[in-house]
Amino acid sequence: MSKPMTKTQLVAAVAEAMGSDRKTASSALDAVAAVVAKEVASGGAVALPGLGKVVCKARPERQVRNPATGETMTKPADKQVKFAIAKTLKDLANG
Repeated sequence: MSKPMTKTQLVAAVAEAMGSDRKTASSALDAVAAVVAKEVASGGAVALPGLGKVVCKARPERQVRNPATGETMTKPADKQVKFAIAKTLKDLANG
């Protein structure tokens, strides 16, 4: 498995795909990340066409077990960010 693309590499690839400079591509990437983060943090969901959907789901209070001690304890309710991959991307990855 190869190393994941770094932000610098992603910015360069986006700049090339846009036919723009790296500063503009970096600003666009940062803006998209900020919008997605703001929407998900407020409990919403964002569909990224061709990639998938980012959604924040609430998890209720539940009983969990400490594997080291075997002790059962109550874990408070929290939120979890999920990413559901789009079918088109799955199909592309599986060739």
